[in-house]
Amino acid sequence: MTLSFDTFADYQQAIATLPRANDEAITAAQTRQGQLTKPPGSLGRLEEIAIWMAGWQGVEKPVINHPACLIFAGNHGVAALGVSAFPPEVTVQMVANFAGGGAAINQLTKAAGASLDVIALDLDHPTQDFTQGAAMSEAEVLDAMAKGAAAIPDDADMLMLGEMGIGNTTAAAAVSMACLGGVSSDWVGRGTGVDDQGLALKADVVNRGMTANGDRINHGFGILSAFAGREMAAIAGAVLAARHRRIPVLLDGFISTASALPLFKDNPAALDHILVSHRSQESGHANILDAINKAPILDLGLRLGEGSGAATALPIVKSALAAHNGMATFAEAGVSGAN
Repeated sequence: MTLSFDTFADYQQAIATLPRANDEAITAAQTRQGQLTKPPGSLGRLEEIAIWMAGWQGVEKPVINHPACLIFAGNHGVAALGVSAFPPEVTVQMVANFAGGGAAINQLTKAAGASLDVIALDLDHPTQDFTQGAAMSEAEVLDAMAKGAAAIPDDADMLMLGEMGIGNTTAAAAVSMACLGGVSSDWVGRGTGVDDQGLALKADVVNRGMTANGDRINHGFGILSAFAGREMAAIAGAVLAARHRRIPVLLDGFISTASALPLFKDNPAALDHILVSHRSQESGHANILDAINKAPILDLGLRLGEGSGAATALPIVKSALAAHNGMATFAEAGVSGAN
């Protein structure tokens, strides 16, 4: 099933009617965990992940046979203000690098046994400079969300989401501030490696964007319109479509998580089907994780994007399921349980 994003009303319907995890499957998985040949809780978060996966797949023994990584690429008008250490043409060049198999994400998805698709979104037409008004029109947001939803493979049973877009740490900072409040210094980071002057510029750009878009930031969809890039709106669309297809999602770092944050603003249950793969070095990411109450799987000092953290975390999720599904119970193994 592909969600329709023809109108804003379609988005409102989709965000208001979210499927929930299967309680019976969760109970069955919890019961199984209590019967496996180990002390209860001794596998820590691996147990939690397996039970969580059971709830979304609706079975006692969930599996990952077709993990899919999607990278969405978009260009940002705000990049012309000098908020990145790299020029905007790097977005196109990196998309070519993905296609040629030369990027980090190519190696990481191969190692993790996941498919990889790269979806370039109107790279010849950057979004508008959000210090002057909305980055995208309502129609442009809906179009990007629809493309994100449509990109999910039919057979996907785990979805990993990443991005590429010069200037998008600034856009992610603006989206985060609009959703969660605070001041711009809470949200801006060094991104591709800007110096202190560049960091101050990013904070100023975010502040100017808030002033220019004050009438748009009272709901999540409006925040996407005000500040997001097309790749960010596509991630939001993919997250929402995955929820309606009951596909668990592994988000990457700061930008991917910020892209999904407007869904959380419009419905606090909207991210129940996601795991956050890692804690980014971008300082704003930790603030988002606290706000949405998500503990990252990894904390490796990553800040590349591209879905790299999600691909790196996938083998841990697979390990959680391997232990959950393959271990013997006390009865099967003839081992005495705890008294």
